[in-house]
Amino acid sequence: MLHALLNHIDQAKPFETASAHCDIPCKIYDPISAQIAALTVIRMCDLIAELEDKTPLSIADQAQLARLVNEKESHAGNVKHEIRVIWGDYFKQPQFDQVAGIHDLVHNIMLKASQCKQHIDRQNGLELLALVNQFAEAFWTTKGLKTYTAQCPYPPAQAVVYPVLDNA
Repeated sequence: MLHALLNHIDQAKPFETASAHCDIPCKIYDPISAQIAALTVIRMCDLIAELEDKTPLSIADQAQLARLVNEKESHAGNVKHEIRVIWGDYFKQPQFDQVAGIHDLVHNIMLKASQCKQHIDRQNGLELLALVNQFAEAFWTTKGLKTYTAQCPYPPAQAVVYPVLDNA
C-alpha cells in the first residue's frame, strides 16, 4: 500500500533521482576488516584441527565443529566482500596506475577465499592472509602512506600489514 501511494505521488510530482558513486559515500575505506577476517579463517582452521584429536566426537564437539566451519566460511566470504568494496568503489584510474597488477591480486584473493570456504587447510588461510596483506600494502601506497608489518597480538599471531601513521 505504501509503495502504491509513493508511486502515485511520484507520478503527480516526480522525485529527483538520487545517486552515489559507491556503497560508502563517507570515503571510509580500510583493509583491516579483510585482514581480521583472514586471521579468523586461520584461527577457525586451527580450532577445527584441535577437534581432530578427539575421537569419537561428542554431540557437543560435532555442534562446535559445525559452528567453526560456519564461521570459517562466513569470514572467507567477508574477505571477498571487503576487498570487492575497496577495489570496486575506491580504486579508480589513478590508483590503478599506481598499483600494477591490482586486478590480478584481487582475482587471486577471490580464488583463495573460495578455497578457504571449500577446505579446512590452514595453509589456504595463511596464503589468503598473505594476499590480503599485499592488497593492504597496495591500498596504503595509494594513500601515500608507508606500511610496516607486525605480528597481531591475538591468535593466530600472524604478521599483518599496518599503515605508518605520523602523529606529528
